[in-house]
Amino acid sequence: MDSKRLSIRAGLVAGAAAALISGAAWHGLAATSAATPATAQATAQAPIVTGRAAAVNGSRDSYADVVKAVAPAVVTIRVDGKATASPAQFDGDDFFRRFFGDDEQPGPRRQRTVPRSFRQHGLGSGVVVTNDGYILTNNHVVDGADKIHIDLTDGRTLEAKVIGTDKASDLALVKVNATNLPVAPLGNSDNSQIGDVVLAIGNPLGVGQTVTMGIVSAKGRSTGSGDGGYQDFLQTDAPINHGNSGGALVNTKGEVVGINAEMLSPVDANIGIGFAIPSNMAKHVMDDLKKDGRVRRAQLGVEVQPVTSDLADSLGLKHVGGAIVGRVTPDSAADRAGLKGGDVILSFNGQPVNDINSLRNHVAESQPGSNASVVINRDGSEKTVTVKLDEAGKGDVASRRDRGSDSGDKAALGISVEKGKNGLVITDIDPEGRAADAGLQAGDVIQQVNRKPVTSVDELRTAVRATTNRPVLLLVERDGQIRYVTVRP
Repeated sequence: MDSKRLSIRAGLVAGAAAALISGAAWHGLAATSAATPATAQATAQAPIVTGRAAAVNGSRDSYADVVKAVAPAVVTIRVDGKATASPAQFDGDDFFRRFFGDDEQPGPRRQRTVPRSFRQHGLGSGVVVTNDGYILTNNHVVDGADKIHIDLTDGRTLEAKVIGTDKASDLALVKVNATNLPVAPLGNSDNSQIGDVVLAIGNPLGVGQTVTMGIVSAKGRSTGSGDGGYQDFLQTDAPINHGNSGGALVNTKGEVVGINAEMLSPVDANIGIGFAIPSNMAKHVMDDLKKDGRVRRAQLGVEVQPVTSDLADSLGLKHVGGAIVGRVTPDSAADRAGLKGGDVILSFNGQPVNDINSLRNHVAESQPGSNASVVINRDGSEKTVTVKLDEAGKGDVASRRDRGSDSGDKAALGISVEKGKNGLVITDIDPEGRAADAGLQAGDVIQQVNRKPVTSVDELRTAVRATTNRPVLLLVERDGQIRYVTVRP
């Protein structure tokens, strides 16, 4: 594990005790200019109060009204679950024996062989989204729970049931039997801007409901945690710790713009990098879970990768961005619409495709069976394609990180190739050559060079030598996966 970059779910606080961490409060400082004569006169005439500090006149610089409106709808979620472990695994460990007990008689210690069950306890947060008891939280807060209890801010504790969970987005919907509950309104997270002030409300480390302040530090983040599913995080420096998971990220209008989910830290404590699931994604998931108990997502049926600067140069694109299609799944929505390998997807239903993550989320938020307008760049020209979307079954947009590649003869690229079934198979590679620098490996199959098929060493050599002032664009197959790679000249 890389100790310098560790993504941590901010959700569960295990055990009965929690550490209480106190920190300095944030204070606003107002800069003042030199006093005017009128100001000086008013100051001179002001009464002097002796023996005690005088209050400062002026309006209150505070978010107290926002907190009063939203905090009652942010609840604490306590979960209980059963776990089984073999005591033999911990034999001789005094710490674990305190929990499993020690029923042994004096004398030589015997090996236990019967596993024992014990209860696990966890703590998280949630947001009441309807006055009849529906509560949004994280999937990892309630995952595996046998019992769920909700602590309301009015002192009541209610038992909850799971309506549905969605591991891909790390969201869950639970419900309590209650009416007239305080509700936190879900805002439009698309309107959030980097630099907006936000408040994080939850129950960190079991100390009780806590409010922290920060800004939106970034948008569209993906941490790669969980199952690598649908992530479009709002990043914030509002402190988020264990127990904050499922709580609210609120703007200064009192709208919930995110559901707090993770923190990024090498020390298992907040360092100012936290992540929240955007409220618009939460709305979509909540509606599906409430209606069907599961989330229905659309599927395009393409395998894509990011458009790097080299790829954009090779394809003659004006801007870096979008997602280039490596392969189209046969008989998929994309295939029926006529999309082809090498197409660069620039926008989806009027929304720009900045990278593969944004494309995946745009597709997922669409209704299966609906028509989507997709703008692509093909051979240097833009065109709009209408795609009737499928419903995701075995996954949707497959994504991989870009590494680069190369093709050519031994002298030019540092590879040896032989003719294969679907192209030219790399049989040997010079570790100091350009191909190795680009990430190619022995066994890779080069199918195209600069969008044209190659079936012989001569065709490969000619294509590479003809590319002198821009990176060489290759279509490469590895372990059944198709991707475009580039090799600098």
